[in-house]
Amino acid sequence: MNYKTFETERLLIRPVEEEDAEFILELLNTPKFLELIGDREVRTADEAKQYIRKKMLPQLYRLGFGNYAVVRKTDGELLGTCGLHDREGLEGVDIGFAFLPQHEGKGYAYESALRLKQAALENFGIKQILGITSKANLASQKLLLKLGLKFERTITLPNEEEEILLYRFSVEEEE
Repeated sequence: MNYKTFETERLLIRPVEEEDAEFILELLNTPKFLELIGDREVRTADEAKQYIRKKMLPQLYRLGFGNYAVVRKTDGELLGTCGLHDREGLEGVDIGFAFLPQHEGKGYAYESALRLKQAALENFGIKQILGITSKANLASQKLLLKLGLKFERTITLPNEEEEILLYRFSVEEEE
């Protein structure tokens, strides 16, 4: 099956593939990912491939959208991921992003997330976009606000202990 890819001026945004295992392994084990998003206990390229197969691809196959690799057009470098996630415990689709440290602060997260927000509304008929982040992740909080989401409340996801922040964008509120 052919899944949608998206572009911005600088970026290609395509579904994560099993071939991205080395990149996903690196991303999931960056200090910020481990501290602010969580330890996915992925330590080898094989485990990363399994993680992609079991945690990323099923939603793409089921809903037609999921986790996307963000690729710089000029040199094909993988910068990070940005995705639309159907998460247990959330009433709506969550927009999420994670970038390698050397690619942070260059506007890639905003550029890719803004394009996926547009795709959610126009291509996938999603009427409500959520954002979740840890209380310590100030950069994510700022980015969610910049994307037009508004802080709503704190929540705790199923099988988690940490209280996190929930942001929401709703088409009805914008009209």
